[in-house]
Amino acid sequence: MLIELTALHWIYVAFIILIIGFMVMRRDTTIVCIAGIFLIALTASGSLSHSISSIFNSFSYAITELLSTILVISIIVAMSHTLTTTGINDVMISPFRKLIRNPTLAYWTIGILMMIISWFFWPSPAVALLGAVLLPVAIRAGLPALGVAMAMNLFGHGIALSGDFVIQAAPKLTADAAGLPVQDVINASIPLVFTMGLVTTATAFYFLKRDIKKGILQTSANIIEESPSAATSQSDLLSLAQKHFFAILVPLLFAADVAAMSILDLTGGDATALIGGTSILILLMITLTSHKNKGLEKTTQYLIEGFQFGFKVFGPVIPIAAFFYLGDSGFTKIIGDFLPKASHGIVNDLGIALASIVPLSKTVGAITLTAVGAITGLDGSGFSGISLAGSVAGLFAIAIGKGAATLTALGQIAAIWVGGGTLIPWALIPAAAICNVDPFELARRNLVPVLVGLVVTTIVAIFLI
Repeated sequence: MLIELTALHWIYVAFIILIIGFMVMRRDTTIVCIAGIFLIALTASGSLSHSISSIFNSFSYAITELLSTILVISIIVAMSHTLTTTGINDVMISPFRKLIRNPTLAYWTIGILMMIISWFFWPSPAVALLGAVLLPVAIRAGLPALGVAMAMNLFGHGIALSGDFVIQAAPKLTADAAGLPVQDVINASIPLVFTMGLVTTATAFYFLKRDIKKGILQTSANIIEESPSAATSQSDLLSLAQKHFFAILVPLLFAADVAAMSILDLTGGDATALIGGTSILILLMITLTSHKNKGLEKTTQYLIEGFQFGFKVFGPVIPIAAFFYLGDSGFTKIIGDFLPKASHGIVNDLGIALASIVPLSKTVGAITLTAVGAITGLDGSGFSGISLAGSVAGLFAIAIGKGAATLTALGQIAAIWVGGGTLIPWALIPAAAICNVDPFELARRNLVPVLVGLVVTTIVAIFLI
């Protein structure tokens, strides 16, 4: 198939290279993305006013596409604040303290709990919900604070966030950029997420046990005293019976959501809406019960805190997502009908052209997507660059002729494992702070296990394409 590549296509490629370059240099890409949107719009329309308007329209389009994701994360964070403030989280987690009797049980119990909680609450709130309660217990069982931080990082910011099966924020971004249904990316990511998770956590545990045995890592009593305590919660807001009631009710409601998703075949936006609506109801029930006559005002306060978190996380994502939406159907909606008549979208055109020029293999495609994903994670966000990974995955899949969902999932996993809170020191601060460990030391500890995991996962992806 003969595809006409215009100046729009080459500008798009040039700015992809620029964005990657800025990420490698650990510089922000917002201005680069805005410049790319403006230049593409100006080249397409020839109108200065239309090009300036297109910048705003692209942001508006990106926010519209991502709004349900931003909302559900904001609401879940708001709800998690109520659980922490009222002490319900302590009651929810307390049964698992009995399982933590030695370093091995501490590592795997905290890790698996962190993974499960992160699927529903997202990792940052989950660190607060879990860390303060179980850190002292784990240290008494012989697991160093650094080991607790590693478990929370690798299982939460690694496994849970890279798959994001419940809230579906990550697959939404990558699937949109690749022009795929969200469920296709989720399905393709399942074997890769668990390969990456199993290899990385097992490798990390091996090195952890080795260094504990050698005496390189030791527990420290003062860490227990200095660590943030769950006692800071306002425990008098609810009676013990009320805490137990909500500690049972909250997991049951989310379990019912998962069952409903399976029975009613809810995916994408429908699944997100169900989780979000349930979170709002939980927030209202707990806040009105605990704060009584101040419940109306406290509900608003919790929501404000949640929205501040949500837009802080997605603030850097919106400009880069706005740029990469131009590569697919977003171009016509944002700028207008200015592509050649035979065009299937900028990314699709580039993929077809690439296939006709350079013979690509699935091995080259998989290695490239892992590299691109890792590069996009260098800013420490994990989310700001996964639209780029999705876009490149779509391009390579067209060139190879298959494997779009697998390549997209691979790029997503690499980006989030590197930037979402396992390797970049400034992204590790929440877990490092609650465990009172050095984020740079934590990043160094995670480095080899994550790299081993990425290599193995890339090999598995090659066979799955």
